[in-house]
Amino acid sequence: MADKPLVTSSLHQSSSLQFEKHRASARILLTSGDHRDGCVFVAGSSAWHDGPERVGELLHEHEGFLPFELQTETGPRIILINPDHILMVELAEDEARSDPGYVVARRQAVSVLLTSGQRITGEVRVHRPEGHDRLSDWSRQPGRFRYIETTGGALLLNASHIVELSEVSE
Repeated sequence: MADKPLVTSSLHQSSSLQFEKHRASARILLTSGDHRDGCVFVAGSSAWHDGPERVGELLHEHEGFLPFELQTETGPRIILINPDHILMVELAEDEARSDPGYVVARRQAVSVLLTSGQRITGEVRVHRPEGHDRLSDWSRQPGRFRYIETTGGALLLNASHIVELSEVSE
């Protein structure tokens, strides 16, 4: 399902300008405690790197409600999700590893307490110049969603729902 391309028009139906979209499998956990399993639609190419847009890029740059495809008994159904109420996104692929500075970024083991009361432990990559590569620098980076890698896979956390962030020894 994640590799199945879509073609959608960004303009009128008669427009010849088309944008290729791909489904990226994800589980979205909402602030209500509910979760949604399905796919988000990412662009076939990114303005920032070679290859398709990443879910993290989509969430950083997306304005308004996020289209999300659910698989139901009667077939696919699109719902719109308010990103303010997304607690975290569990990614099917560890797209954080595809960031250009991933291998050289400082690794930091962390513990994160979310507004839901859930505590997550994992690793973050601090992509900052030397001397500005502390966890506090990571916490102040722009963008609403942040990658954390756990033993269960990669997550995108909504920074608005991080209550407490601390370093832990590995």
